[in-house]
Amino acid sequence: MSAPDLPESWQAHLHDAGGRIDDSGQWQFTAATGHGCQLTPLSPLGVIEIAGADTTRFLQGQTSAQIDLANGEIAPPTAFCTPKGRMIANAQIARIDTDRYWLLLNSGVAEALRAHLAKFAVFYKTELDHCSDLVALGVSGSDAESVLTTCQFEPPRAEWAMTLADSTLVVRHPHPIPRFVLVDTADRMLEHWHALSRQGAAPVSETHWQLLDIQAGLVWVNDTTSESWLPQMINWEALAGISFKKGCYTGQEVVARAHFRGQVKKRLMHLTLTSGPPPAIGTVVRDDNGKRMGEVVSMVPTSEGSEVLAVLNVREEMPPLTIDEQPATLQSLPYPVERRDPESLAG
Repeated sequence: MSAPDLPESWQAHLHDAGGRIDDSGQWQFTAATGHGCQLTPLSPLGVIEIAGADTTRFLQGQTSAQIDLANGEIAPPTAFCTPKGRMIANAQIARIDTDRYWLLLNSGVAEALRAHLAKFAVFYKTELDHCSDLVALGVSGSDAESVLTTCQFEPPRAEWAMTLADSTLVVRHPHPIPRFVLVDTADRMLEHWHALSRQGAAPVSETHWQLLDIQAGLVWVNDTTSESWLPQMINWEALAGISFKKGCYTGQEVVARAHFRGQVKKRLMHLTLTSGPPPAIGTVVRDDNGKRMGEVVSMVPTSEGSEVLAVLNVREEMPPLTIDEQPATLQSLPYPVERRDPESLAG
């Protein structure tokens, strides 16, 4: 099985580095132990480039972020919604140059979002391109910052911040452990891989990065969940992904009404299981009476069991939960589930 939408040279390199693709399409490597810096190919991450003289004005009317925050130093999280407020995709938006932006998002919804935005882009001087020539690499670990610095990068200091190293975008994602996403062409990324490896960085499987996302309380809309959730249902406003201070954008009225009237009845929650087989994505989560509470949206098996993110119905006091009849323990998220204005990212 081959990974979709990856340049052949990048796939060949990952094979040469000891990688293999499992049945789910994820790259797997022999576990790297004793390394303070890990390299993770991020094949699920896609890029849409939006460029042209009217791009800033165009995006301001489409995205939940204050587009002025995407200033070359901050790459804010954002959402693109239907008129009913359901997310087509969530993304991170980075300004690469004047009137030129990259959207980082799950590759499974990249083409759908590009087609959606293209319906509005015809009224602006802007062009959209799903960039299949770009690849993403995750760099994480206690030594990630020092290794990147040694390799002549300037790692961002704050979450959702960005820097540019020539043509390479570097963004920082939330987690107590430093972690960064590098985006560039396959040829440039091959150079970066070799440079980072010479400093002791070692490859790890894509499930490693997925586990970091789960621990960070972060989920990305994919082709099976697109148009399923209001942004608040995945705690997007708690991750600074919704500006309630900006003007209209597609779906804004519904998103704002849900916030100000307290009508968000589902939330993203972190669960752990210590018994039973790993649950499949979409598996129903039930309460102690067998009533459906929600479903699994992200899962990684671990040596202790399984780590899970699930979108669940909210109750004042959450009942005992089960997944596939196995007890599931609710874990604390690393952030308060409350409004965090994106404008706060500017310091």
